[in-house]
Formats: sequence, C-alpha cells, structure tokens
Amino acid sequence: MQKKQTAGIFAAFSSAFFLGFAPVFGKLAINYGFSPLAVVALRTGFAALILFSVIAIFFRPYLYIFPVGLIGCFFAGATNGLGSLFYYMALARLDASVGQLLYSLYPFFVAIWLILDHQAPSKLTFFRIGLATIAVLLLTNSSGKAVDVIGVIFMLIASILYAMHLPINQRVLYEVPAPTVTVYTLLAMSLIVIPAYLIFDRSWPAATQHISIWPIVGLTSVTIFSRIALFLGVKKIGGMQTALLGLAELLIAILFSGILLGEQLSALQWLGALGLGISLTLVMYEQPPAPTHGGKAGWLSWIRAPDLPKDLFGPYE
Repeated sequence: MQKKQTAGIFAAFSSAFFLGFAPVFGKLAINYGFSPLAVVALRTGFAALILFSVIAIFFRPYLYIFPVGLIGCFFAGATNGLGSLFYYMALARLDASVGQLLYSLYPFFVAIWLILDHQAPSKLTFFRIGLATIAVLLLTNSSGKAVDVIGVIFMLIASILYAMHLPINQRVLYEVPAPTVTVYTLLAMSLIVIPAYLIFDRSWPAATQHISIWPIVGLTSVTIFSRIALFLGVKKIGGMQTALLGLAELLIAILFSGILLGEQLSALQWLGALGLGISLTLVMYEQPPAPTHGGKAGWLSWIRAPDLPKDLFGPYE
C-alpha cells in the first residue's frame, strides 16, 4: 500500500511539473499571434495523435477498454475539452500566473463533485482545501493591476469543468490502465476543441508576423506527459489527492512566468505560495481512498466494468 501511495504521489507531482508549463507556453503562443482556440486545438490534436500512434504501434493491448469505460472517458474528455476552451480564452485576457492562480481553485470543486458521488473527503483534506483556498486568495492579490472580469469568469468555469473530469476518470481508472484512459480522454477532447476552432475561429497568425511553433511544440509535449502522469496519480491515490498535489503546478507556472514572461509576484502573493506549499506537504498524512464499486449510488455509479480476465493487459499493467 505504501509503495502504491509513493508511486501515486510521484506521478501527481510529475503531472503538476509538466502542467505548470502549460500556461507559460500557452501565453507565449498567444503572444506570437495564435488565437486561443487555435492554441488549444493544435496542442490537443497533436497530443492525441502522437499518443494514439505510439500506443497503437508499440502497446496495442492498451487500446482495449470496456464500453461503459469508453463512454466515461469520452464524457470526461468532452467536459475537459470544453474547459480547455474557456481556459485558453481566459489566458488571452489574464497574465499566465494570475490565470493559473484562479485555475488552482479546482480542488475545491473536486471536493464538491466527490461529495455528490458519496466519496466524502477526510477532515485533513478539508483543512488542506481551506488552506489552499486562502493561499490562492493571497496569490490573486495582485498589486493595483485591474483584473479582467470576463477572464476571471472564464478561468473559474475552466476550473469547475477540469474538476468534474477528475472523478469521472477516477471511476474508469479502477478497472483501466492510465495510458488507456489518457488516449481516449485526449481523443474526446479533440472532438470538442478542433470543431470549435474550425466553426468559430479559423484564424491564423498573419504572414507578416514572426511565427514560432516552439510554444505549440512545448505545449503538446507537456500535455502528453502530464496527462499520463495525471491519470496514473488518480489511479493510485484518487482524484482529490491528485488535485491537491497538482497545485504544485502553480509554483512552476509562477516561476517560469517570471523567467519567460517577466511577470512578478508581490509579498502577499509569495505568502500565499508558502501556504500552498504547506498544503501540499500535508499530503503525506493522507490515506488513499477505497474503490467505491458498490454501496450508495452516486452520480458516477453507472461507470462499472464487467468481469475481465486478470491477465488481460499482461506485462503492461
């Protein structure tokens, strides 16, 4: 059990490390002239294509998934895909650091979704959520600079939708390996964000602009690695603890927003960062959740696998 807990914590922190670069690369791509919808369509589409190709060629058993699990992945992917659209539209209006600060409220929303699924968090989890929320409020206390209200609303919607997709995938991950969940979730996200770009946008940087594709390449890379690590963490330690550990991405975003985008934090914001670090450290005292296959019927109780052969995935499990 301790080994599983350690692996889950490592995976969640790895996901947070990669995800911390997402707002930085995304903001750089937008600064180079890519529209928000173009950014999310390119990074999601390429990430899904690359991951699907690698699994189809080298790890084909990972493509197997039971029908209800597939529906769950597509439900989660559609939810997260819609959230991604709001995220990058908000990022076009906000600084990368401020945007990520607001987005980091998602553990609070994860707790709400889990309660609705009869997976009540522990008292320590509630304390950590409260501490993290206070930390985020301090972090969003930017010095005298007006914050775009629409951008704030869009980022909060993105946070709510991202929080929703974690417990959905957690249910599927009880029976399915993390790479399988990752590839089908990304494919579902692509089915949302690519048509949204083609229908509502279709813009492209002007030929006279200096266009760099490296932010898109970086964003695609961190998307692939962060998603695999994210769902591995959810599988090992649950959606709530993965979400709280995922707040470490905020520290990465703040650091590299300062280095690459020139964004700076005030003394109060650094105090918030300290509080967030304490909340993250307390994860070592959390216990992993038990799978909820039966019992009370929550809003995700319909995601349940049939009896599968134990050796179906062979050495890849």
